Amino acid sequence: MTPSELKVALGSGLLSFPVTTFTKDLAFDEEAYRAHIHWLDGYKASVLFAPGGTGELFSLTPLEVAYVTKVAKATSTNTPIVGGAAYGTAMAVEMAKAAEAAGADGILLLPPYLMFAEQDGLVAHVKAVCDAVGIGVVVYNRDNIILSADSLQRLCDQCPNLIGLKDGHGEVDRVIEITTKLQDRLVYIGGMPTHELYAQAYFSAGVTTYSSAVFNFVPELAQKFYSALRAGEKATTDQILKDFFFPLVALRNRKKGYAVSIIKAGLEARGRIAGPVRPPLTNLTATEMDELKALIAKVA
Repeated sequence: MTPSELKVALGSGLLSFPVTTFTKDLAFDEEAYRAHIHWLDGYKASVLFAPGGTGELFSLTPLEVAYVTKVAKATSTNTPIVGGAAYGTAMAVEMAKAAEAAGADGILLLPPYLMFAEQDGLVAHVKAVCDAVGIGVVVYNRDNIILSADSLQRLCDQCPNLIGLKDGHGEVDRVIEITTKLQDRLVYIGGMPTHELYAQAYFSAGVTTYSSAVFNFVPELAQKFYSALRAGEKATTDQILKDFFFPLVALRNRKKGYAVSIIKAGLEARGRIAGPVRPPLTNLTATEMDELKALIAKVA
């Protein structure tokens, strides 16, 4: 898939991050992962990011990241697969190259590890990754990589394969400045945790697609919400927010790291295999799991 083709695919519908399935001893469960990708394939996400934040990229070794990407690409029959790259520039370049070699259709560049940097350094970081591969690159604006509109313009001028911006920072005024200045040079993707809560505001800012974590375990509901959002059916989106997303987020916010843990728990609640999260994340308690099952039973 060319960068231009991936850009079109990213903007054409709902996106998601499959969880990375683990065995009880925290090894990669390839069989369960293939089953999960195959299941998601039937619900028509436009692109899957494997592995990404929900896929616990931060808990995987670089070799595991490349292998998970390879398995996702080999398993998916209908959906483009975007691999992940992160950490310092040298490692991010290696991870991007490995994802391309594994067959990924593109790269999602997650934030570098630990350090905050000036705009010139962030531009150099993104450019190094773009220069290292021929496939399309999407940069994830969040945490310690918050690119300005001017920095993104510089990168677009230098990197023809920079095709997208995913925003998980939440400053809608910044997003509006970027979309206004860069227009359709990039595809713009919402990336806030449980982005459905922010989707209407981002939609008004020109961000018409997003990655849905809950697509992992309630793909039907995720697509229903997205379709209603795009159609302007506010009564439907409001009802789904009240019935499902608000109580889900209240449960998610009880402990740090539950943004990932609750997604794996949702899969288990539906009788599918996800396995535990790797440390330093923690799993939901038995009581919280019962609450989640009751919530899912109301909508699935």
